[in-house]
Amino acid sequence: MRTFFIAGNWKMNLIRESSVSLVRQLMETLTSVSGVDVAVCPPSVYLQEVGNTLRGSSLRLGAQNVSAAAEGAFTGEISCGMLKDVGCQYVILGHSERRTLYGETDAMVNEKLHAVLKAGLIPIVCVGETLAQREAGETQKVVREQCTGSLAGLTGEQMAKTVLAYEPVWAIGTGKTASPAQAEEVHADIRDLLSSQFGAAVANQVVIQYGGSVKADNAAELLGQPNIDGALVGGASLKADSFLAIVHAAAAIRK
Repeated sequence: MRTFFIAGNWKMNLIRESSVSLVRQLMETLTSVSGVDVAVCPPSVYLQEVGNTLRGSSLRLGAQNVSAAAEGAFTGEISCGMLKDVGCQYVILGHSERRTLYGETDAMVNEKLHAVLKAGLIPIVCVGETLAQREAGETQKVVREQCTGSLAGLTGEQMAKTVLAYEPVWAIGTGKTASPAQAEEVHADIRDLLSSQFGAAVANQVVIQYGGSVKADNAAELLGQPNIDGALVGGASLKADSFLAIVHAAAAIRK
């Protein structure tokens, strides 16, 4: 059985004091939670402080982005080695905001993915369609193309170590959420694609998160779907009570 993985993507929110306070609140409760992996992905300037705060706890640290380059004249970028140095285990790649606002392509995500895996970090690769694409009946085509392009060149062993996150663009930060049936349909199709490319054994190991306005009141129903293995949480991860409610929903399913 795949282990649920709940990750909080803080995006460009919180400052040092509120970041540390939130992590401390999470740590207090997570000592009593089992069967669920939990991570927080703060802004890069707070990675070290947050990492120092959660060190020794079950809470894990992730970054929101990374450069494909190992070092060099890349002003403003951060390398995989730097992320490891401050205690990161995870890196979000290809989030829709990176794709839409900063022009990241599947090829760019793929280059970063190979760098992340080579460095021994765990990637969280995001895919998802826009509202226009869904309404045009292109969800399967778009998501499959993003998966194929972003995951190009992976071995089965590398794929098994990669987390995927299905995030319908139309449900991120809008308050809209894909119904459990809609989300499950896409998750199942992603796993079917992985099975055809890497074999059923590998496909069944891959954790596929759902992201897109996951909240306390819809988490249990979403996480109860057979192919949804966790959540990449945005706004609800910025407050301890709402984020922990999602974690508890996952833990209750695994009991």
